[in-house]
Amino acid sequence: MTGKTEGVNAVNLMLGDCLERMQEIPDGSIDLTVTSPPYDNLRSYNESLNDWSQAKWQAIISALYQVTKPGGVVVWVVGDATLNGSETGTSFRQALHAIDCGFKLHDTMIYHKRNPMPVKSNRYLPCFEYMFVWTRGTPKTFNAIREPTQATGKEKYTGTQQENGRFTDYGKTRNLERDRYNIWSYTVGSNQTTKDKEAFKHPAIYPEALALDHIVSWSNEGDTVLDPFMGSGTTGKMAQASGRNFIGIERDPEYFRIASERISKRSAQPDLLVG
Repeated sequence: MTGKTEGVNAVNLMLGDCLERMQEIPDGSIDLTVTSPPYDNLRSYNESLNDWSQAKWQAIISALYQVTKPGGVVVWVVGDATLNGSETGTSFRQALHAIDCGFKLHDTMIYHKRNPMPVKSNRYLPCFEYMFVWTRGTPKTFNAIREPTQATGKEKYTGTQQENGRFTDYGKTRNLERDRYNIWSYTVGSNQTTKDKEAFKHPAIYPEALALDHIVSWSNEGDTVLDPFMGSGTTGKMAQASGRNFIGIERDPEYFRIASERISKRSAQPDLLVG
């Protein structure tokens, strides 16, 4: 069942395969997608990935391009499985395919885990995943998250001007704030990723703060946010918390139930459609 996707805090949750259900979403209607697809076949997700393949994710990325507004953004949080001693590189293939579909690779960001799970291996402990930011043209929205600098507000820029006419702010007072770097660090685990214990019944959740940071960066209140791999509903919960509309798609009934409960608890509106 499809439903309203306009108006503040409208919610539409769809049970089923995202490639099929996205056909019900009007072309050029989504302001922002924040999602995390399966990482190769690293997890089975209750045996719901029997059709996961390169052809499948290629078709999904193409469908995302169709439903994204001009100026809209897709945040694709992804990592790679390690098979036969080598990382698959699927994440890079997905990013390149997005370019082939018409997206711009606006930024390659890093999701850094401050406290990764220890793993015995002959390589260094993995502690990050990619966050590819794809745009359909120039982003229509960018609300930069600002962070404090080390400056006191009295120091001057002392670097020399570079060649080719680049201005380096030489002699100007240093800023007290700057835009956040594109490596975002989060502490993960119990009471860190989320305080919703129910969410941990899903095997691969990302921090609520990560979802919220992207939502406020690339969209405005009243915009529509999509997550075609809804999982435990983190993107939907944070879209609701920040005054955005939300469309979520999940094919596994148990995960769909978890997501529906988390989002419905957050939603202050009766306009929550499930089907």
